[in-house]
Amino acid sequence: MTGNEGNEEMVVVQNRTGGVAKACEQEGQKPLDPDSNRVTTVLSATKSLLSTRTLLTSRVNMVDYEVKVSTDNRVNGTTLNNIFIKLVGTGGESQRKWLVGLKGATAFIRGAVSTFTLTCPASLGKLILIQLDKQSLPLFPEDSWFPAKVEVKSPEGNIYKFPIYRWIDDSQTYYFREGTALKVFEDTHHLGAYSRQQEMEQRGKDYHWAVYMKGIPHCIKADNPMSLPSEVQFSFTKATEFKFTASTGLAELNLKGLIDSKEPWTDMESISRVFWCKQTQISEYVEEHWKEDAFFGYQFLNGVNPRLIRRCSALPSNLSVTDDMVFPSGQYSLAEEMKKGNIFLCDYKNLDGVKANTINGKQQYLTAPLVLLHRTPDANMMPLAIQLKQTPADDNPVFLPSDSEYDWLTAKIFVRSAEFTEHQLNTHLLRTHLLAEVFAVSLLRNLPMVHPLYKLLIPHTRYTLQINFLARLSLISETGVFTKFSASGGEGMTTILKRSLSSMTYSSLCLPEDIAERGLEAVPNFYYKDDGIRLWEIIHRFVKGMIGHYYKSDTDVEKDSELQKWIGEIFEHGFLSQSDTGIPQRFSTMTELNKFVTMVIFTGSCQHAAVNSGQYDYGGWMPNTPITLQLPPPTRKGTTSEKTMLRTFPDVNATVQGMATLWLLSKQSSDFVPLGQYPEEHFGEQIPWKLIKAFQAELKKLSSDIKARNSTLKLPYPYLDPAELENSVAI
Repeated sequence: MTGNEGNEEMVVVQNRTGGVAKACEQEGQKPLDPDSNRVTTVLSATKSLLSTRTLLTSRVNMVDYEVKVSTDNRVNGTTLNNIFIKLVGTGGESQRKWLVGLKGATAFIRGAVSTFTLTCPASLGKLILIQLDKQSLPLFPEDSWFPAKVEVKSPEGNIYKFPIYRWIDDSQTYYFREGTALKVFEDTHHLGAYSRQQEMEQRGKDYHWAVYMKGIPHCIKADNPMSLPSEVQFSFTKATEFKFTASTGLAELNLKGLIDSKEPWTDMESISRVFWCKQTQISEYVEEHWKEDAFFGYQFLNGVNPRLIRRCSALPSNLSVTDDMVFPSGQYSLAEEMKKGNIFLCDYKNLDGVKANTINGKQQYLTAPLVLLHRTPDANMMPLAIQLKQTPADDNPVFLPSDSEYDWLTAKIFVRSAEFTEHQLNTHLLRTHLLAEVFAVSLLRNLPMVHPLYKLLIPHTRYTLQINFLARLSLISETGVFTKFSASGGEGMTTILKRSLSSMTYSSLCLPEDIAERGLEAVPNFYYKDDGIRLWEIIHRFVKGMIGHYYKSDTDVEKDSELQKWIGEIFEHGFLSQSDTGIPQRFSTMTELNKFVTMVIFTGSCQHAAVNSGQYDYGGWMPNTPITLQLPPPTRKGTTSEKTMLRTFPDVNATVQGMATLWLLSKQSSDFVPLGQYPEEHFGEQIPWKLIKAFQAELKKLSSDIKARNSTLKLPYPYLDPAELENSVAI
């Protein structure tokens, strides 16, 4: 009811009152005095009715918004505090509303979905964002709440989804955008642009770069795991299981009296009894077959470090081998076999001249071998020759399968120990963990939640920042396990990491290009290659679809300033501005962006799984992957025996520390998220979800194919099964 309508109603009332008085006078009755109590009572009652009518009329014009709040089903995600919301749209904003309903204090417990009604005088137009804040009750302490999402149904029937998926543990006001992804140049509404700016200013305060070690990728600045922003910390489940796994492994070793023993191993049976209850099907196979040449060669293809082997088209000048040495029966010639693509080389030159560690007061030894291999007609990769140091010399013999049992086995043990170092520092730590952290920190610093690339990539950063902080704290710090007990600990570690980064190339991070550059396209029974390339192609199709949905032209890519900042910081802080790596410094085309985003997802999920998940399978039997070696490599043949082999192995404490660490790093938590699964609904549009469904269907088919193949193999290769590999570097 308008003001004029109310005045007109009062005139009618007054006229009617006067009419009543006049009628009474005509009938000989005493007229009503307009100022009498009776008239006052009538007027008062009439005004009350009119006021009620006004309110009812106004209520008819009000509009209702249905607000549905979902709390994530995670431990400690419940809040008993009061929750307030405000809706903001193109046509205005609502009042700040206290979300209270029939559920009372249980409205925001873990897993709860609660619905509320928010009434506004008029439609707010298209919703842009919501404001949320949490206020503690007088007698209750401040608690933490983990809302998953808010859905709002407008009076027009439109559904707006607001993804949240973060901790709210204070009484500040938080802004969350509607789920439709927007690039910065599309975010034209002043309120949207303002909230975007505020979000990135806060992110800049929360996420800072730090230099852990000069010459390697930068990391997030944090004093301890709890100082990390709450949104990137472990869940309660993850944290609890991680601590339990670590403590129980060490407790078992302590009870056996092994963890502090600085004695050498005296027999192979004693080694076998370490962690015997934690054996896997593959670790049992490794223990049984570790001495065999076919298995030694197999690991270069399908072990935990499949990125070193390459086809050899010409012998390196520092490896002096002849046909008579490697093919004594004369059945083959090196020249012919190289021409056919059957000769392969593994060169550990990255380790040349590295100063080895001192453990238990004893000098350790680390070599930089060259390994020549031959692919036989039955598709086995058989070792032909091993030279343990890079420079040919009289005291650096070339070991051959025809040598004595322990000469040849000792040479292979030195290769496997070098393999441990090359794998852990270059293939595993640098090329997956440290790069994934750079991708994540730059993402969080430069892309707001509403950006399509943030929505696409944030699931692939889960737990990465905290697991890397723990790695720096417990593995490679001055008191870390690898620093104290591996041959490359200390100064050697720094040297190897710097060399590894300086020699890294963009193409080596892109699996199809890497396989082609190493000449391995036609190698049979190379399951890492077969599964990995299929995964790369599936991810690339998915990424191409997503990028194509949000970027309609190369111009869109070029003018996305937030996207350019993201790649700019990756180039600067991840690759230390080394242009010869081939890493892009900015994006000019959709094709470039498709490739790079595919590499980011592949690195943090598939590549990490390939080089991490099998660590205990292949290293749980220490002789197959020694963390360090205590005797120098033999300088002449005929000087080895089982006794010298046992003395060469690491001491008991170094052995068990290494084995316990590999066991810990191979254990998935129960809340792991497989590749392609997105429990957090960051996208608000239908097309991205259709692309996700298609992505999941392709991954499911690949998983089925891998399981079928593995069922026929004596030694399965499960590490790139999409059902088993994690979305992110989370362990």
